[in-house]
Amino acid sequence: MSELPAGLGNLMRQARDIARDAGAAIMEIYNSDFSVEHKADDSPLTAADMAAHHLIVDRLEKISNWPILSEESKAIPFAERSQWTTYWLVDPLDGTKEFVKRNDQFTVNIALIHDHKPVLGVVYAPALDLMYYAAVGEGAWREAGGGKAEPIACRELDPDDLVLSSSKSHRNADLEAFLERIGPHQETPMGSSLKFCIVAEGKADLYPRIGLTSEWDTAAAQCVVEQAGGQVTTTDMKPLAYNTKDDLLNPWFFVFGKSSKDWSTFL
Repeated sequence: MSELPAGLGNLMRQARDIARDAGAAIMEIYNSDFSVEHKADDSPLTAADMAAHHLIVDRLEKISNWPILSEESKAIPFAERSQWTTYWLVDPLDGTKEFVKRNDQFTVNIALIHDHKPVLGVVYAPALDLMYYAAVGEGAWREAGGGKAEPIACRELDPDDLVLSSSKSHRNADLEAFLERIGPHQETPMGSSLKFCIVAEGKADLYPRIGLTSEWDTAAAQCVVEQAGGQVTTTDMKPLAYNTKDDLLNPWFFVFGKSSKDWSTFL
């Protein structure tokens, strides 16, 4: 990896403030009688997605000159993206399905990517007033209800007490087969990138994502997990990387805490 961007701690604090303000904009719409549109891929889109997008992009442009890639941005060709060493990767409203269901488990995700790796990440769940954030050299933190920030860390794996973080909205036959092969376990269903965060804070051991996601869905929370001592890997147990190809889809992946277990053997 080339030299890290300077001032990651200060950037982390600024990104945290931006995420909180984006969350406030989201909550104004969440507490109203909002309408739902659908994109070409049939995924939902609300005014909250766009309000958060515009706020985050405007604010990030004021604190750095790095490019910004948001879920709600226009498509940027890989020929252009491949020249980026450092850039912001944003999901203004992760878990729009959870937002539409009004179950409170949606987040604002802001990450800084450097040399294909997330080096700063902020995940904010505005309806829960719950924030997770991290940066290389700054540790991983959890802040609830505007209270004092507390450091978080992944837990050691106890094979006799295996807890999985699982999706509320995305289940399929491949995942069910994996869960059956893995043996006895508890599940903690969760929406959006909060599935990563409960691994980061030591409340779950593993989040298996046997299905497609996009890079903006995972980057911020990956940083939180990694700085809390965990790992996010592809199913061949290699670190999940960013901006390496034409499309922005992630392969299947595992999120896990302090463990050397090869989870791929259960696929």
